[in-house]
Amino acid sequence: MDDVVLEIKNLSKSFAKNKVLNGINLTVKKGSVLGLMGENGAGKSTMMKCLFGIYAKDEGQITLLNKPIDFKNPKEALENGVAMVHQELNQCLDRTVADNLFLGRYPTKFGIIDEPRMLKESKALFASLNMNVNPKTIMRSMSVSQRQMVEIAKAVSYDAKIIVLDEPTSSLTEREVKKLFSIVNDLKKKGVSFVYISHKMDEIFEICDEVAVLRDGNMVLTKSIKDSSMNELIAAMVGRSLDKRFPDVDNVPGEDYLEIRGLTTKYEPILEDISFTVKKGEIFGLYGLVGAGRSELLESLFGIRTVASGEIILDGKKLRFGSSKEAMSYNFALVTEERKLNGMFGKDTIRFNTCITNLEAYKTFGILSNRKMEEAVNHEIKVMRTKCVSADEGISSLSGGNQQKVIIGKWLEREPDVFLMDEPTRGIDVGAKFEIYQLIIKMAKEGKTIVVVSSEMPEILGITNRIAVMSNHKMAGIVNTKETDQETLLRLSAKYL
Repeated sequence: MDDVVLEIKNLSKSFAKNKVLNGINLTVKKGSVLGLMGENGAGKSTMMKCLFGIYAKDEGQITLLNKPIDFKNPKEALENGVAMVHQELNQCLDRTVADNLFLGRYPTKFGIIDEPRMLKESKALFASLNMNVNPKTIMRSMSVSQRQMVEIAKAVSYDAKIIVLDEPTSSLTEREVKKLFSIVNDLKKKGVSFVYISHKMDEIFEICDEVAVLRDGNMVLTKSIKDSSMNELIAAMVGRSLDKRFPDVDNVPGEDYLEIRGLTTKYEPILEDISFTVKKGEIFGLYGLVGAGRSELLESLFGIRTVASGEIILDGKKLRFGSSKEAMSYNFALVTEERKLNGMFGKDTIRFNTCITNLEAYKTFGILSNRKMEEAVNHEIKVMRTKCVSADEGISSLSGGNQQKVIIGKWLEREPDVFLMDEPTRGIDVGAKFEIYQLIIKMAKEGKTIVVVSSEMPEILGITNRIAVMSNHKMAGIVNTKETDQETLLRLSAKYL
């Protein structure tokens, strides 16, 4: 068993009467990548938290390099060579890259932080990983994808024997994904092992050696990736076969409804002369590389970013939103890309997060009605098939995908006419993705106008009627989905680079 780095035997964990993990067995070999898959709420995060000492396991044994381990906290795990790069990054954004790398373990000289040594070691680390990062850069000025790469470098700096990557490519461009895979392959050759948590099937088959699937707290499949297939993994995850990846896009767009003319924003990054028209009942995709300006465009339409010039016309009426509250009064809704940062109230309940955007609707004689709020949250839990114990559960205790379902549900309560969706299926499993695709198509058939941003090429081609491609904060072109292909989208996305 010299080639085994990590072994989990009979691991179980319950919260009250809810058994989240049921006798899990898992082995990770030296210098290999194990793909860990499962629907949101299947138990992936709970298993990793038991490994990292965030949760105390109820029963079972975890061994690292044939030695039993029982970490009391993530710091202890890190110091023993077990690192994790979380999907939701938790960094000190107003400090430098070097500060974030050495947080909690600053080198000192005569009792003073040794900054020259920090810079020297940071540069050496990035050079060894072939990353072009300036250690003096303030984290806040970096894109999500750049910050994610810093977090991966930090894991490597701890001389990690095993690194857990949780949805590592959710904010990366295709070029950055290739870069990440190159780093993973180089580290594999040095004997580093990985647990790769992802819902992206293509990536699992490209980078992983083994695959394990969790369903409802049970390990239902473990095998070599070369002996498996996409259909087998989907069936293992959802307990049934999914005949196709995307539902039929059978909505019929109507007349022009939302028109953008020459929109230019005031502050950096500045969008320049953006023009397009979206029809009533249309699913209009926005594609582009990370940093192209797609999120900024949605924020401008929702009143979050200041528009310097240009027009937003809704059903023939010119609008200019000074705030998101104004946009909401015209039945606009926005699902943001980073749910933890600006999409939800992490310290509050599912009930609070579902009802917060629509409080007026739950009032009786000016007083909030608990009954109306109860009906609303239970309705959305049922419609979105959110896996939770109750409406009073904290939203932060849910899996990422179930958090996203709550966020989408809160906007559905407002019955929006224009639904802006920024990476709505980011970090969501294949079964839940299909449900959200069905929901988007259903809303379009009901006459809602949908503008959806996605970095996943198959997704943007699979669920839209038309696609606008942005390049370097400009509009590079608009294509009919049925008449285009991946090559055309990539060519347009590089038009102004």
